[in-house]
Amino acid sequence: MKRAGETTVTQPDRAAPGRDTPTVLVIDFGAQYAQLIARRVREAHVYSEVVPHSWSVERILARHPAAIILSGGPASVCEDGAPRVDPALFTAGVPVFGICYGFQAMSYALGGVVDRAAVGEYGHTDATVTEPGTLLAGSPEHQSVWMSHGVAVQAAPQGFTVLAHTAGAPVAAMEDPSLRLYGVQWHPEVLHTPLGQQTLENFLYHGAGLEPTWTSENVIGQQVERIRAQVGDHRVICGLSGGVDSAVAAALVQRAVGSQLTCIFVDHGLLRKDEVKQVQEDFVAATGIRLVTVDASAQFLGELAGVTEPERKRKIIGREFIRAFERAARDLQNEASADGQPIRYLVQGTLYPDVVESGGGDGAANIKSHHNVGGLPEDLQFELVEPLRTLFKDEVREIGRELGVPEVIVSRQPFPGPGLAIRIIGEVTPERLAILREADAIAREEMTRAGLDDEIWQCPVVLLADVHSVGVQGDSRTYGHPIVLRPVTSEDAMTADWAHVPYDVLSVISNRITNEVREINRVVLDVTSKPPGTIEWE
Repeated sequence: MKRAGETTVTQPDRAAPGRDTPTVLVIDFGAQYAQLIARRVREAHVYSEVVPHSWSVERILARHPAAIILSGGPASVCEDGAPRVDPALFTAGVPVFGICYGFQAMSYALGGVVDRAAVGEYGHTDATVTEPGTLLAGSPEHQSVWMSHGVAVQAAPQGFTVLAHTAGAPVAAMEDPSLRLYGVQWHPEVLHTPLGQQTLENFLYHGAGLEPTWTSENVIGQQVERIRAQVGDHRVICGLSGGVDSAVAAALVQRAVGSQLTCIFVDHGLLRKDEVKQVQEDFVAATGIRLVTVDASAQFLGELAGVTEPERKRKIIGREFIRAFERAARDLQNEASADGQPIRYLVQGTLYPDVVESGGGDGAANIKSHHNVGGLPEDLQFELVEPLRTLFKDEVREIGRELGVPEVIVSRQPFPGPGLAIRIIGEVTPERLAILREADAIAREEMTRAGLDDEIWQCPVVLLADVHSVGVQGDSRTYGHPIVLRPVTSEDAMTADWAHVPYDVLSVISNRITNEVREINRVVLDVTSKPPGTIEWE
């Protein structure tokens, strides 16, 4: 048994190849779906990145894109000051696919007629395909597409073939294969356009001539080469949180540099049931990673005593995490320096949406400070290794599976850095944590048993610790806590809808929680979408 405050070390080692893949640039005109377009391209096994529309043609072409996609956007091509596309982009010989606003901007730049639509189209719309061409090959004459436009292309630019029309868009799809230019008025990237992925793949494979080479195996090989080139023979540390991102980042670096990597796991006492064991035993056994565990739970809980305000909880947890990590990192640095191999690099599990949202756009609101634990101090003076920086969450999971990361970790739902502290509405105490852990474990177990893990993005279980409700258990009147189930569906956590969990599953969860967790006498369901609500309560 380890004592509180004690640091423990768990050992072991591994390695593989590398290769670059062509890049599709998604030019973002302010679309809510720009990242989704990039994800759909990745799902076709072609690498893609999102870049802002403010980039010049020279800067775009300097990236040597294999193809370019122009996204939708909220502006109207007919308005003064609307983003324009430099016609030089269309004569550079790079295949281009315009979507919604990007389709209109392409038409406008090439001399087509773009005007206010006689009929605005929003939502499901019937499109009539008159000439399938390359882009709509394999499409039926009539198909449902998802529209969102009040401006339409009335006449295609010279040389283009009109492929489809709708009631409000005389030119709803067009192409000029000789110039490798293609476009649709609708949104092929959304699930509401059933044949959208087929259209996108027609462009990628047949219009742009790309091969589906962006696979987990190739990504691992490519990243291993890059990590080795960056790290050389220097020592590396990584902060493990118990979540998917840090675990897969660590496994990838381990594959590249083996025993040069040491992971630090700060146990803040706010994790869910069995998660500490999964990291210390299952993860280490599967990957061979050397792990240092710092049991700082007493320190965290002591600092959180009496604190009920959510933002203050987050700041305390962030501060204490940094202190605990610093201590462990400096101990390791002293050990490494004594061996003549000081630690130079720090691994972080930054994902591609983090990169886009923290610097790629024109500013996102600070909804919550400290959404994830891990903002480390500059005076640690490590260079960053970010092997997942180009990846979306679903790609990270696939790479984790390829690397042998345990499924219980790879398939884990997103979990906030501050842990269960922000799922307890009120003061965080050991007793309340124990109650929430048991209720959360029951909910997760029954969701898994019902086969809902792939349908639900996340299911926070929230303890209303400062609220009591009257109940009856046995023949006695009780005054227990309510617990909230918050199952949601989402693709990227930017927006979410409540998950329509079958009533019989909810019934089993409710019965088990109220029977097995005696302090809880009421289970309620949160059916709020995001927006207006956030996924987490605090």
